[in-house]
Amino acid sequence: MTKPKILIAGGDLRQLYCAQSLAGEFSIKITGFDRTAAEAFPELKYAELSENKSFDCAVLPIPALNHEGYIHTPFSSEILTADAVDEFLSENGKIFAGRADDRLRRMLPHREITDYVNREDFCLRNAVPTAEGAVQLALEELPVTLNGSEVLIVGMGRIGCALAEILKGFGANVTAAVHNPRGAAKARLHGISPIPTKRLNGNYRLVFNTVPKMIFDREMLSRFSPSTLFIDLASHPGGIDIDAASELGIKTVTARGLPGKTSPVTAGEIIGSTIKAMINEGSDDVE
Repeated sequence: MTKPKILIAGGDLRQLYCAQSLAGEFSIKITGFDRTAAEAFPELKYAELSENKSFDCAVLPIPALNHEGYIHTPFSSEILTADAVDEFLSENGKIFAGRADDRLRRMLPHREITDYVNREDFCLRNAVPTAEGAVQLALEELPVTLNGSEVLIVGMGRIGCALAEILKGFGANVTAAVHNPRGAAKARLHGISPIPTKRLNGNYRLVFNTVPKMIFDREMLSRFSPSTLFIDLASHPGGIDIDAASELGIKTVTARGLPGKTSPVTAGEIIGSTIKAMINEGSDDVE
C-alpha cells in the first residue's frame, strides 16, 4: 500500500519537527521554508511544482494564516498563498490547520479543513509545554523567586491546571481566579485556593491569564501594584488591556505560541501525533 503523501506547508520549528516525526510512516515534503531554515533537517525534501495535485493532505501551521492573509511562514522570505497549497493537493486532498479561521475557509471552500488545535488530545498534551514555557518566561522576567511568591492563575482550563501543578512544585503560593463552581472545584482538586474573578485584588506578584476575554480592563488593573507582572497566555484577543496597563506602569507580556519557542521538539511531536491520529481515523478516505 502506498504511503499517504503529506505536505507540511509553512510554520516555525514545530512544523519541521512535526515533519520529522511523521517521515517514518508517511511520504513527507515541505514548502514555505527557506533552505537555510531547514538545513538541520537534511532528510526532509522540498515539494516540487511537478508534484502538483499529488498530495493527500496538507498540514498548515499555528496560526494557519498571518495578518496579511497568507500562510504563516516565519522561516521563509517568500509569500506562500492558500491557492499555492491547494495546487499541491489531489482532488480529495484534505487540509489540517492550526487555528483555521473563516478567511481560510472562504479561500478554499471546496476543501475539507480540520482544525487540529481544537482536538482534545492535542489540547491536553500541548498544555504542558505551554505551561512550562510560561513559567520559564516568568523566571526570566521576575526579579524575585517563584518560591514564596503570590501567584494568580486566571482560568482553570487545561493550561491553568498544568500551571498550578508546576507552580506548586516551585513553592509558589498559588490562587485561581474562577467564574463558576466548576472552576472552583477544579482549583481545589489541584490543591489551590479559588477566588471569584470579580473579587480580585492586587496582592499578587505574578498573574497568568489563560482566558480569551477581557478580564483585566483599566478598573481591574488599577487594583494591582505596578510591580505585578502579567503574562497573557490566552489566544487572540487576549484578556488584558495592554494600553491601560502601560499607562498604569504595569508590565505585561503577551506570550502566544510558547511551545514553538521554548520546546519546539515536543510541540512538533505533539502536532505530528495528532495529525497521525486524524489520518488514521479517516484512513478510508486517505489512500
